Amino acid sequence: MMPAKYWTQLRMLKGSTFQTMKSIKWMNDRPSHNQQYNPTYVEHIANIITHGIWVLPSIYGGLVLLLKSPTSSHFLCALIYSLSLILCFTVSTLFHSVFFSNKNRFLRELLHRSDRAMIYIFIAGSYFPWVFLDPLPHNIWPYHLWWIIWVLALIGIVYQQTFYEKYKSFETMMYVFVGLGPALVILQHKSLGPGEFMLKLGGALYILGITFFKSDGKIPCAHAIWHLFVAGAAVSHYFAILFHLYS
Repeated sequence: MMPAKYWTQLRMLKGSTFQTMKSIKWMNDRPSHNQQYNPTYVEHIANIITHGIWVLPSIYGGLVLLLKSPTSSHFLCALIYSLSLILCFTVSTLFHSVFFSNKNRFLRELLHRSDRAMIYIFIAGSYFPWVFLDPLPHNIWPYHLWWIIWVLALIGIVYQQTFYEKYKSFETMMYVFVGLGPALVILQHKSLGPGEFMLKLGGALYILGITFFKSDGKIPCAHAIWHLFVAGAAVSHYFAILFHLYS
């Protein structure tokens, strides 16, 4: 049996840990209308880590797709998709790192704008292999989705840059429209075989994650939780592409 003094020390350790956790500031107050949320120290660290850890795996995953490309079309799609995946995590990590240091306001805004623009580029890049390598029939308009998704992404980026930090609810709806719209069109016209379940799973994770994307100041580390949903969805979509289009 464990001596009584060890039980006493264990209880003291638990009490100390609880007090330490209780003393940590897990979130700040919600900002006023159309103002940027200012994360706590813990939230800053969580925001950096939750996307930073995916930079190297995304590079490795991209190389796997490039090496498994049987044709030039596959190589092109792997290159575009991989770059969008890598840049999504890299730009996000850089922005949150600069935001945490709070030293260069111009660079912080530049990276924040780039981070938001990368969402649209990542959406288009994620769709591109599906609509380019496995296109819909030529005699229906959704066949042209391979370039329509980039037009939608460009419109989203122009809107986001023009109305930076304004009309945030509408901006979120734009992300949902650009991200969900093409998928609904594709699934209406064809089955994606084994990759369809993982594609739908990734989409569901993105949609669920939006709850946390809009919950800064309501839920501790909400943005970091959003990052985890994005990472989970990206992993699901990556393996859907790998197993369905590059196997």
